[in-house]
Amino acid sequence: MYKLIACDLDETLLSLDNTVSQKNVAAIQKADEQGVKFVLATGRGYQTVQGTLQEIGLYDQADEYVISFNGGAVTENKGNRLLHFEGISFEFASELYKRGLDYDVCIHVYTQEEVYVYNLVEEEREHLKTKMEVIEIDRKDIDFLKDEEIVKVLYMNTDREYLEKIAEDLKGITQDSDVSYSSNRYLEFNQKGVNKGAGIRFLADHLGIDIEETIAIGDNFNDLPMLETAGLAVGVQNMVPDLKEKMDYIAKATHEEDAIHEVIEKFILNPEA
Repeated sequence: MYKLIACDLDETLLSLDNTVSQKNVAAIQKADEQGVKFVLATGRGYQTVQGTLQEIGLYDQADEYVISFNGGAVTENKGNRLLHFEGISFEFASELYKRGLDYDVCIHVYTQEEVYVYNLVEEEREHLKTKMEVIEIDRKDIDFLKDEEIVKVLYMNTDREYLEKIAEDLKGITQDSDVSYSSNRYLEFNQKGVNKGAGIRFLADHLGIDIEETIAIGDNFNDLPMLETAGLAVGVQNMVPDLKEKMDYIAKATHEEDAIHEVIEKFILNPEA
């Protein structure tokens, strides 16, 4: 019997308009009634997913949880109580920011509370519009964040090969970081060992749940550590093709077609069907 579902947001749970379908909401609530925890597992910060928590009925709820910042934080929904946090050093964040100025990228710097964005191109502005509020900056350093907890830095460009080239260029300074790709547009840098897989393992241990009793659902490379860690790895139909062969199950539905409803029906509500 599965006791915990960790689910990615963008291109997995959420439709293109950044909402959760009614069929997905109903399935999540039925699973919750059976004692199965439904946990958002996202690269975003926990402050930016409160609207989604409201949609699925888990907002400000005790003993319900979110894995955020790609595993950099684990919070209890009640009061956003921080159970675990691991960010990157200011020095590393500053170096990534300065290096990023030399590339054709939009740079995001995540603190616990805010997201600061340099070179916010129109395409990225549109992409973020329904997802989160950001603070646009236009400066050559991030010295103003020296006293802040920085969680991660990411570069945005929709050319995956270009991002891969950047990752290769930066290998000299990223040995102690966890490097991942997400949403077919981001190259992300977290602290070494910080990923969604570490996040789901921390939460399972915290709750006394065997990792084999967990399900992970995702669509992209930053979900892979979580998918490889969980007892059951599930990809939505629109998953990055290169990852599909690694999954235990691929949903017939995409994120636009109630994929989460399908997964919950199959493995939680009607497991023998």
